[in-house]
Amino acid sequence: MGVEKLVITLAGISFDARLETEKAPATCAAFLKHLPFRNKAIHVRWSGQAVWIPLGDLQFGVGYENATCYPAPGEVVLYPGGVSETEILLAYGRVAFASMAGPLAGNHFLTITSNLDKLPELGTKVLWEGAQDISFERV
Repeated sequence: MGVEKLVITLAGISFDARLETEKAPATCAAFLKHLPFRNKAIHVRWSGQAVWIPLGDLQFGVGYENATCYPAPGEVVLYPGGVSETEILLAYGRVAFASMAGPLAGNHFLTITSNLDKLPELGTKVLWEGAQDISFERV
């Protein structure tokens, strides 16, 4: 089977993305069950240069795999819940993933592969203009 790809659309700009099925198989499988996934992205409060999708007590039924506190620009992580609410975080710059409870680690399950140069302007848009539509869909 080839590499599974998704399209992420944030504030009207589309990004190709690769599922990290070898490094985070359970997280990828759980996320795929929720596609197409549509929500609002807001700017992070504690983590630096990223946008996030707060998901409250939504459970994906996964533990930690391929977890990082420092996702690189274009990396998407799922925090499966615990000391903070479940959330998806998309890094557009430097990130030290955290909540008011302290440092967090999220499962890196998706990597943006196109339009990386547009991420900083999107981060600024979300910061100054507020919540933006975001969607994740199969190619």
